[in-house]
Amino acid sequence: MAKRDFYEVLGVQKGADEKALKNAYRSMAKKFHPDANPGNKDAEAKFKEVNEAYDVLKDPQKKAAYDRFGHQAFEGGMGAGRGPGGQGAGFGPDFSSSMSDIFEDLFGDFMGGARGGGGARQRGRSGGGAQRGSDLRFNLEISLTDAYTGKTAQVRVPSSVSCDVCKGSGAKPGTAPKTCGTCGGAGVVRSQSGFFTVERACPTCQGRGQVISDPCTNCGGQGRVTKERTLSVNIPVGVEDGTRIRLAGEGEAGLRGGPSGDLYIFLSVRPHEFFQRDGADLYCKVPISMSTAALGGEIEVPTIDGKRARVNIPEGAQNGKQFRLKGKGMPVLRASQHGDMYIQVAVETPVNLTRRQRELLAEFDREARNNSPESEGFFAKAKAFWDGFGS
Repeated sequence: MAKRDFYEVLGVQKGADEKALKNAYRSMAKKFHPDANPGNKDAEAKFKEVNEAYDVLKDPQKKAAYDRFGHQAFEGGMGAGRGPGGQGAGFGPDFSSSMSDIFEDLFGDFMGGARGGGGARQRGRSGGGAQRGSDLRFNLEISLTDAYTGKTAQVRVPSSVSCDVCKGSGAKPGTAPKTCGTCGGAGVVRSQSGFFTVERACPTCQGRGQVISDPCTNCGGQGRVTKERTLSVNIPVGVEDGTRIRLAGEGEAGLRGGPSGDLYIFLSVRPHEFFQRDGADLYCKVPISMSTAALGGEIEVPTIDGKRARVNIPEGAQNGKQFRLKGKGMPVLRASQHGDMYIQVAVETPVNLTRRQRELLAEFDREARNNSPESEGFFAKAKAFWDGFGS
């Protein structure tokens, strides 16, 4: 049976660069890996075919020879990149070293790659069949005031905890797990696949190295049960939206007495009715009357600590003008500094005028001369613009 084109095997275009070849190999190798397809001879054959294709195309010299001569470059005495008389097809002596990073990804997924509630990968494996618990994620929403003052929050987290009946061993009280007869306690079995040895999790003990003939009735042999726990979380002053707090050992309990994972608290800060935050600075838009903007005056504004601050508005204050209150912003996380607070005035146009108010405003408008330099300048330029078109 004629060999398929190596580029076709990896699903890439001819001339694909090193990165594209590597990504394609990762995808194909994971798809057809024997651990993902136990007992599937067709998948095993395709896995060998993928490895052979990548072994050639990953090497610049072999790739150049293959691009020129095709499969004939490795048949009939022609070696890859060596000319006539070179080594034939198969896996070269540098195969294991060049593939170490890819095998790390493959076996990281196939062996011990379970994921916890927060999407964090389960890490580590202890001896005696014990296995580290998964990391968990909990989303906690707090107010901006909480972020300013800090607080101790109580969170209720559903997670797996160690079984009290079997003390986490998974075996019925009075009994103990036994060494797996298939793998001899190693947790893995090895098989020859082509020119290299494939190591995968033991199918009998699922990689634990031990089997339990008489499991605990309370936890079903898992060594852990699901319960809801209440934990205290210290929220430091100055935390920002998206801050992550790690509680070591408060994640999911490990299997068969293994160590617990960690719990990660992800904080989100609710929008405030007055303040918008930018780092340690706060911004507050304050409406003022047209007369206050024109005549000036003093206004009182709230601060994030629940107090009041006075702001002097000068005569002729324009819409959008900002006033800075130094040190009235948010505290900086793990520092003694505070940000500033910025007051932005929004000049409000009066509505629902009485007849007398209309008369007064009309009189003011007739008397107003050189009181609105920006608008007068704009319309003067507009008149010149129109005159230019007319001429």
